[in-house]
Amino acid sequence: MSETAPTRFVRVVAGVIGDARGRILLTQRTGASDLGGLWEFPGGKIDPGESPEHALVRELDEELGIQAEVGEAVITVPQLYPDKRLTLDVRHVTRWQGNPRGREGQALLWVPPRKLALYRMPPADRPVVAALQQPDRYLVTPDVGQLTAGLSGAELEAAEQAWLDALERTLATGICRVQLRSPTADPQRWARIAASAVELCRSASAEVLVNGDPELAARLGVGLHLRSDQLGVYLDRPVGGDVALAASCRTVDHLRSAERLGCTFVVLGNVKPTASHPARDGIGWEAFAAMREHVSMPIYAIGGLGIEDMDGARAHGAQGIAAIRGLWVG
Repeated sequence: MSETAPTRFVRVVAGVIGDARGRILLTQRTGASDLGGLWEFPGGKIDPGESPEHALVRELDEELGIQAEVGEAVITVPQLYPDKRLTLDVRHVTRWQGNPRGREGQALLWVPPRKLALYRMPPADRPVVAALQQPDRYLVTPDVGQLTAGLSGAELEAAEQAWLDALERTLATGICRVQLRSPTADPQRWARIAASAVELCRSASAEVLVNGDPELAARLGVGLHLRSDQLGVYLDRPVGGDVALAASCRTVDHLRSAERLGCTFVVLGNVKPTASHPARDGIGWEAFAAMREHVSMPIYAIGGLGIEDMDGARAHGAQGIAAIRGLWVG
């Protein structure tokens, strides 16, 4: 990447087209085109003054010979390339007429959703796959150490059980990706509570990651979430390739380090001011998107966010939201 950011800006729209068997259509970029040979979601450039919906209808007619009906937004991905800044606006295609065919000589392939990640794609298309496959909410648990400070005996045990009960209620809302985080808890008590939390998460078919403690994560057989200050510690991925790895990021350098380590996903923020850090200004959505364009892995927005922010998050390239208060059912 050059030190001077490219000034050419390109707006592109693409469609997620599914068939009766639930497969999704990919098209292959021709050898003579930019990023030739890679697979992508079909679509094309948005002309000046043209709406994304109109552009997608036009492009799918020109490329595939189908007359499409455009549905809801999936995600809008800002991506930086060596020669341009690109924004990829992705929409569901709910209905179409005609028989899709490569009218420009491009190959077509119907792919089961679970296999989409196996295909080599341009950087901007990779977050689209994650948006289709991975959870849009990432729960960060409240610090049980803070909630139980000063308690002992039966009161302490009752408060810890109340925390587990609240976790179970939160999982019942449909949360299926969880970070277990409790930096001030007694390590021995936290290990025991975390083990119980893992069982609750597994019963709810939720993926679990432990914050900052590789040994505890390995002992519990779950994923690892790295703090931002841990990103510079590791030269290689600290867990196996089949284990979820995430990281907390604040800067572009953090994002690049996380991608180099092979993180499954990361969180980036804080986007808005938070109750825990009221003096720290949020970076805002525009800054989030500007950092997001440097990498292609899934990124959750974090910091003062709730379910009501989901559409804004997706519109700026986020996988979804990560939150404590915004997702926790107390």
